[in-house]
Parts: sequence; C-alpha cells; structure tokens
Amino acid sequence: MDQSIPLPDQVPVMPLPGALLFPHALLPLHIFEPRYQEMLEHALRAHRMFSVALVKPHRAQWKSTDDFSHIAGLGLIRACVGRGDGTSNLILQGLRRVRFIDFEQSVPFPIARIEPLESESTASVETEALGAKVIELYSKLKSAGRQLPEKVDQYLEHLSDMEMLADLMAATFINDPLRRQQLLEELSLNRRLRLLIQYLREETGNAAA
Repeated sequence: MDQSIPLPDQVPVMPLPGALLFPHALLPLHIFEPRYQEMLEHALRAHRMFSVALVKPHRAQWKSTDDFSHIAGLGLIRACVGRGDGTSNLILQGLRRVRFIDFEQSVPFPIARIEPLESESTASVETEALGAKVIELYSKLKSAGRQLPEKVDQYLEHLSDMEMLADLMAATFINDPLRRQQLLEELSLNRRLRLLIQYLREETGNAAA
C-alpha cells in the first residue's frame, strides 16, 4: 500500500462482529444504522477514512470501547453511493494496520487516536520460500474453484510483494474471525506467512493440502 498517503491523528471506528479490514483488501459495506450514517458523514467531511474493528466474539454487540479489538485496519473510502432512505453502499480500501491508543469519544460512534503499526518484513530466503508455498496453496484452491478476483488473480502471477500476498490471501480465504485477527495483529511477515499456511491447510481441507 502507498505509504505516502498521510494518515490523520484520529479516525472514526466502526466495530463489527466477524468483519476485519486488511491492508490492500477491499471491503464492501452497507451503512444503515443511524450512528454509522453519522460516522460516515463525519468521515466524508474529514479524511474519507475510518477503521473497522472486530467485536470480541463473546460479545453479542459492543457497548463500550472494551468490547472490540484495539488493533484494526484503517481504510479509505474509495466509492460511496447514498440511497434515498438514508442508507449508503461503499467500498473501503485497506491502508494500514493501526492501534487505538485513546478514544476522543465513544458514542454515538467511537473516534480513536491511532498509531500506525509497521510490519517487520526484511526480505530473506525464508520469506521467499514461505511465499512460494502460499502461492502453491492458492493454485490448489483455484483448481477447486476458489480464487481471488480476476484482476487480482492476474496480478498475483507477477507479485513479488509478500506483504500484499499475505494480506490478500488472509482477507479472502481465512474464515475464522479470531484467526483473521491474529493475522492482522502479527507484525512479523514470516510468522504471518507461516500462520497463513497453517490456517489455509486447516480451513480449506483437501483443497489446499
């Protein structure tokens, strides 16, 4: 992701059950709750950015800032279409991993002060080998009828960015929210790739054996 995009010091937060936003990934959202309609208006007036945070699995819904994860993905609103009933459909593009270090407000929607998180991704022979294994598993998933969007799939053939590979694969093929959160929080690229390989094998069964 383009590291040159300036990040604000604070952003609105949309806590969601089961949903996460990875860097490089696109997340379609339908905004219908009044508090999130207000959040969207706030974001569009400011930097066109907000974070999506995972509501902790044992919470039916969030009631305080303790009820969702404080490491999350920050996204940029790439497209937004308002509807006559006040709801909106939008596409959020993941930019960075961030940590919430404080909250300026918690209602009607959270606004967090953020700290960007930097990945530990020094290229190595191990990194290349792990990336090759991920691509091998992806080839098996394609054979089983599962693949990334066509344009991304074509791009993947020449992809040398292991960060992007790990994040796109995690966003697309890992279903368990806690595993997705663990992959989002893991700053070591090699450890993230190893976890991704493990989870791809476990979650997709024979398709990625």
